[in-house]
Amino acid sequence: MKRWLLLALLAPGAQACELPGGAAQQVKSATSTILYRTPALRVGEHFAVEFAVCPAPESVKVDAWMPEHRHGMNYKPAVAALGGGRYRAEGLMFHMAGRWEFLFELRSGGKIERLAHSVRLE
Repeated sequence: MKRWLLLALLAPGAQACELPGGAAQQVKSATSTILYRTPALRVGEHFAVEFAVCPAPESVKVDAWMPEHRHGMNYKPAVAALGGGRYRAEGLMFHMAGRWEFLFELRSGGKIERLAHSVRLE
């Protein structure tokens, strides 16, 4: 095996980011990848988000807001670490139809990175 290929395979973050259980949405930055999955979203119903972050941060927060209305959710979700860079956020609810953005805040090494992904709820 070529030496550079071996180094690439052993480098941190060289592994593909995976979220077991099927199809997922992807959000990427220059340094992080997030895969997330939700159940079917409905107005006024609580739901959970399962997600994986690569590389795994020291801590993570999840929130959502409506950019056009300039307000967030009426609830604060609780995030539980499941190990291996996998998480579950519970207690989210979209209380009205329209465009929402999931907000993921990643903290590592004294730095904060925020990634957003847009969803439309009819």
